[in-house]
This record gives sequence, structure tokens and C-alpha cells, in this order.
Amino acid sequence: MTSSTRSAPDEDEYDFLPLRLPREVSRVTAAMRLTIEAEFGGWELSRVRLYTDGSRRVLLRRKRTKTSGMLPPDATKGL
Repeated sequence: MTSSTRSAPDEDEYDFLPLRLPREVSRVTAAMRLTIEAEFGGWELSRVRLYTDGSRRVLLRRKRTKTSGMLPPDATKGL
């Protein structure tokens, strides 16, 4: 029997955005928020943890580009 090994993507290739969604946030609202982050911010879902108290911890990721991190987020507002 042979086992295939998949190489995990290097974590240095991604930017990560941790989010915490309180228990008051409905499933539909959480899905809409994550959809907006994905569509306009280029994020993809990496991990979701649902806790017994109803809160969620979400980890989003996106591919790091050569220019990411070079400009502060407000630097392009005037352009």
C-alpha cells in the first residue's frame, strides 16, 4: 500500500485574518459577512470553529502578493 503525501502550502505564502463572531450573530449573517470579505477582500475560508457557547472563531486566508504589507490600508484612499 502506498501513501500519497500532499505538501501543505507554506504558511508564509498567505496572509491570515482571524475573526470572532459572537453567539448573537445568526448563521445567515455570518455567511453574508464572510461572503463580503471573500468577494471584496480576496479572502477564502481556512477554518471555522463553533464553540459550545454558540460563538464562532473564523480564520480567513489569502495569497500574499509582492505588494501586500508595503502600504498601510489607508494609503490608497486618495487615489
